[in-house]
Amino acid sequence: MKACKAVSTSTCTREVDQVTHVFHILNYSKHRGMGNDATSYIRSRIFSVGGHDWAIRFYPDGYGKGTQDYISVYLMLFKESTNVMASCDLRLVNQITGLSSSVHKTEPRIFSSHDSTAFAPRFSSFKKRSEIENSVYLKDDRMTIECVVTVIQEPHLTETRSFPKIDVPPSDMVDQVGRLLDEKEGFDVSFSVGGETVEAHRFVLAMRSPVFKAELYGAMREAARTGQSITIEDMQPAVFRALLHFIYTDSVPAKDLDTEMIRLLLVAADRYAMERLKLVCQSILCQGLNADTVATTLALADQHSCGKLKDACFEFIEMSDAMDTVVASQGFQDLMLTCPSLVMEAWEKRRKFRKA
Repeated sequence: MKACKAVSTSTCTREVDQVTHVFHILNYSKHRGMGNDATSYIRSRIFSVGGHDWAIRFYPDGYGKGTQDYISVYLMLFKESTNVMASCDLRLVNQITGLSSSVHKTEPRIFSSHDSTAFAPRFSSFKKRSEIENSVYLKDDRMTIECVVTVIQEPHLTETRSFPKIDVPPSDMVDQVGRLLDEKEGFDVSFSVGGETVEAHRFVLAMRSPVFKAELYGAMREAARTGQSITIEDMQPAVFRALLHFIYTDSVPAKDLDTEMIRLLLVAADRYAMERLKLVCQSILCQGLNADTVATTLALADQHSCGKLKDACFEFIEMSDAMDTVVASQGFQDLMLTCPSLVMEAWEKRRKFRKA
């Protein structure tokens, strides 16, 4: 029996730090006439975003040649000696409604205090003065600028997570009773399964399954003692024979390791309270999880109280990069109809994982 293959995963994310700084300019008209050279500005207080200092520069008469009819506004990386990846959104506030609207938005880029890239925007007239002075942006000689600064931090790698692996304890039954089934001697109970007769030893079945024990030494005792066949409903002969094989050998036949047979065998193990076989089936199904099978396996695990397999399915969905295939699978469509709460639980776990 193959063990569940080990898989690990890690996630690279970039954290962001965003701050909105509000700069109120009172007595706007008294700031006019300063000129439009590099020193003709007023500045906001310094504010911190992402561990770096920033400030807003306001040029009431524009900045540079040909800007005398404009107001210029800049975001400046202040007194830093490093490169910072950030974006900014310069906005004007409506003095009547209190709402702001964007005037200039800078996409993420590198700010460096060593050169002109310390400013954003690097070349901008911001807004024509007449558009501000005759608008809702200026009232009672007051103007308000909002600057939304978003600093994008260095990439962060999450801790490596290992994909679930379900360990199976070593067998302790093969040497004791494995030969009894092959030798076909001493059978004292027979079963009718799908029209076929299957024989076995009562004491072996009772030893391995509390359900068989209750039936063969309880309600069905007389039928077993008189040689009558006990009918097994809702089970294929091949599944019942694989169940007996495990009872006698503590192993699953190699020919029965396909996914559909293991699913049916898990149902049989649950029916007869054979916890080790149930765990073996979970381990094999865990190993075979893929985008096409995970939804069907999740439904089976939930129906038969297979907690470890259910958790494995959730973790597979959390880490999957093939969600389109998962959602398109028939198993997922059936799961949405029969157990939508499981689908919601899977989405919620995936959302939290992606957010982490």
